[in-house]
Amino acid sequence: MRSTTQTAANSEQAIQQALKELGIRRDQASIKILDEGKKGFLGLGAKPAVVIVSVKDEEGVKSTSSLTSLISDPEPVPVEEAPVQEPVAEPTEPVQQEPQVEEPVSEEPTEKSAASNDKAIEESILYMKQVAGGMGIHDLDVTHEIEGKYVHFQLNSAKAAQLIGKRGQTLNALEQLVQLVANKHSGNFMIVKIDVENYREKRRVALEQLAERMAEKARRSGEKVEFEPMNAYERKIIHNALSTHVDIDTYSVGTDPHRHLVIEPIEA
Repeated sequence: MRSTTQTAANSEQAIQQALKELGIRRDQASIKILDEGKKGFLGLGAKPAVVIVSVKDEEGVKSTSSLTSLISDPEPVPVEEAPVQEPVAEPTEPVQQEPQVEEPVSEEPTEKSAASNDKAIEESILYMKQVAGGMGIHDLDVTHEIEGKYVHFQLNSAKAAQLIGKRGQTLNALEQLVQLVANKHSGNFMIVKIDVENYREKRRVALEQLAERMAEKARRSGEKVEFEPMNAYERKIIHNALSTHVDIDTYSVGTDPHRHLVIEPIEA
């Protein structure tokens, strides 16, 4: 008995793949679902569905397949003669036609790239709304701007704080996931940036002010001052904010997710 094992995002997709591979209808198949699969949350913890599909009546399928082939191709002999006609077709492709093909070829990649970028943005917005819906956020509004290879998404919601999370952790995780979604559907590499009600700019200003306060503390005490763990983007903001200060040094220590920044006063 012929059978096949298939995996997909859900059991129905896996069944359809198996039916196509075996070349049979659903009523000709014996279906066993090993695992229904799991969607996961925020793209994490997803698990594919697994099914085994077998042919119920092999002889019946063969008969049906034979009948179908006879109906669709009642005269198999001309098919065998088709290769003989190929050399005859060669003179019908004059060299003069080649320049006419060049114009659409040069335009087609641009059109495809634009279409793939539009598809990537559309899928990214859909994904963000699905994630927000899973968090109980149903009023999410998404706008975007394209700047070269960068795509800036601006999110707005009455539950903005929930989208941001503690120190932007939820927002950073969402940005990484949408980056994967966008590049899955885009023909060109895209860098995704996501902000919620201008949180990124407000956070930058707050970090720069914190950097100045901590630098002053290091000067007064003459001792090192350590920050709490931060991601690379936020550490860079503080490094840049204090880069012109000649009486202190800044550097990062530790490994992610515990890597943090240190301010050390320089002795005169």
